[in-house]
Amino acid sequence: MIFDPMYLIFMAPAMLLAFIAQAMVSSRYATASRVPASMTGAQAARRILDVAGLRNVAIEQTSGHLSDHYDPSRKVVRLSPEVYGNASAASVGIAAHEAGHAIQDAVRYTPLVLRSLAVPLASFGSNTAFILFFVGLVVQSLSFLAVLGIALFSFVVLFQIITLPVEFNASTRARQQLASLGIVSNEQTRQVKKVLNAAALTYVAGTLMALLQLLYLLSRLNRR
Repeated sequence: MIFDPMYLIFMAPAMLLAFIAQAMVSSRYATASRVPASMTGAQAARRILDVAGLRNVAIEQTSGHLSDHYDPSRKVVRLSPEVYGNASAASVGIAAHEAGHAIQDAVRYTPLVLRSLAVPLASFGSNTAFILFFVGLVVQSLSFLAVLGIALFSFVVLFQIITLPVEFNASTRARQQLASLGIVSNEQTRQVKKVLNAAALTYVAGTLMALLQLLYLLSRLNRR
């Protein structure tokens, strides 16, 4: 399949936003890492979870840079080394964000439930949509596969859209818990907000990228 330059034209805004978001995350994380906090990331997450009555949720250190995440299947908050053991505004902010996901899971936060339900279809669509689309585009007798590919990729877009309120809500919970428990000061709160807002922008970029990919597929099918 010959590369279509229109794809770059469609994707340019999302690629630019993703670049800006990653640069903001790196810059703001570096700044907030130099602002000391009263607890390490692991201690802050443990405090938030305990107050929420989630003593059954474990906290583990995982490998990788900023690989922090919450595993709902195992009820574990996994924190990267720099977040787990460092006492900084950046560390407690990120750890609190992941603890926020654990709280969402415990209260059955609707967007999180919907995102979990969408995972299998989104994963399948991500792996097969483009293959089906381009096979249907090339092979005239299998043109229906192009439409099927678009339908499957729609689940990827839906997953990305549902992810936005999940991430925004976890960040809001993080800031509220850190402030109410006295883990951060006003200055530290500002640094936490900057880091979490930059991280949220990466999800906005991912959603925009998925939407523009879907529009590209529809445009390509229309040209066909």
